[in-house]
Amino acid sequence: MPLGHWITEFLNQILGGPVVALLRALGAEPTDVHHPIPQHVATEILIVVVTILFAAWFKRRLSVERPGGLQQCVEALLTNPMSVGARDLLNDIVGHGATRYLPMIGTIGLFVLLCNLISVIPGFESPTATASVPFGCALTVFAYYNFCGVRRHNPLGYAKHFLGPSIFLAPLMFPIEIISNLARLLSLTVRLWVNMLVSELLYMLFLGMTLSVFAGASKINVLGYALAPIPALVPLVFIFLHIFVAFLQAFVFTLLPVIYVSGAVAEEH
Repeated sequence: MPLGHWITEFLNQILGGPVVALLRALGAEPTDVHHPIPQHVATEILIVVVTILFAAWFKRRLSVERPGGLQQCVEALLTNPMSVGARDLLNDIVGHGATRYLPMIGTIGLFVLLCNLISVIPGFESPTATASVPFGCALTVFAYYNFCGVRRHNPLGYAKHFLGPSIFLAPLMFPIEIISNLARLLSLTVRLWVNMLVSELLYMLFLGMTLSVFAGASKINVLGYALAPIPALVPLVFIFLHIFVAFLQAFVFTLLPVIYVSGAVAEEH
């Protein structure tokens, strides 16, 4: 049994009963009462738990004078020479006081990155290749940047953001701005979901095709030996491609929330 399926089975055995009771209390009937926790949710739980344990362990190893290689790699997610870290983006786009938004923006970006990358480990699938996961992340971003806007300007002041520069244009601008903001949910969800789904499908497709070619050619001794390295090399290409897509989509899912927060807290709209 693949590791991802084993973890899902384990979580359903120990948490299945309470999850079913909770869903029914909320008025939702689980599709499978024996397995109410799907694999992508189990994988998300694993990622969160492992990340918390890693952070607790890693915190004791932090050093200002002598940062190790692992610390430098982690810090590169926040700030790096290319200015594409979470802190770099916030400082460049939001400006003064941007650090206050780093915990939430950084957490969302890191969670998306780990969900994207976990399928590199055999036996796991990327939770972000399931539409409900990107939608949940997009909904979190949507709620957060609107909350930041309300907290910064108060509800009435933030509502003026949707009315446009002139009171005469307000009846036209208000529905446009509302639709534009709601469209961000769809944009964030579809962009992440489709890219990760296609990345995983391409990897599995070309891996299967490569193994089929090798299996057919292996019947001929000389050609079989000549093609022996291919099943090892071709998957590596698509693994690196998948890793690139994982980092790229995590970057986009960090950049766009930063832009949305910047627009929500800006003094002039």
